[in-house]
Amino acid sequence: MPAPDAAPLILTLTLDEATQAHFDALRLAHFPPKINYLAAHLTLFHHLPGLAREEVREVLRAESSARRPLPLHVTGLRSLGRGVAYLLENDDLRALHRELQQVFAAHLTPQDQQKLQPHVTVQNKVDPTAARQLLANLQADFVPFTAQGTGLHLWAYRNGPWESVAAFPFAT
Repeated sequence: MPAPDAAPLILTLTLDEATQAHFDALRLAHFPPKINYLAAHLTLFHHLPGLAREEVREVLRAESSARRPLPLHVTGLRSLGRGVAYLLENDDLRALHRELQQVFAAHLTPQDQQKLQPHVTVQNKVDPTAARQLLANLQADFVPFTAQGTGLHLWAYRNGPWESVAAFPFAT
């Protein structure tokens, strides 16, 4: 019998193809290449228990099959100090996050117990001056736009690129 997989699990919201491509292009252009080994992503949980993988999968399968795609409003940009992120808003996404916090309460790290601040990071771990410059440049041309959350994606964290565990599309 194989050993249980204890790798921590990360949960993200999947985005529509056009929005994903837009954020991926920005990340490719502005994230330090040596540490840019992930696609752009909107993280919902940073550390769910790998040993509870099947339980987590069952919860996500039920949650995603009961939901429609989520209209997201990309409302602005935020400084991360050493990077830049786009802000996204949707009350139903926040409600989903709170529901999942309750389900996974016994397993959550302090970071995952916090209120969700939906964002997609396009730059991080750069000199603060470079981050301020990018923020100013992006804000100068920014026009709010809409996107769509299309499902949930579960990943295993293995100290580098994430390994896809399962995708859970929302009902259409």
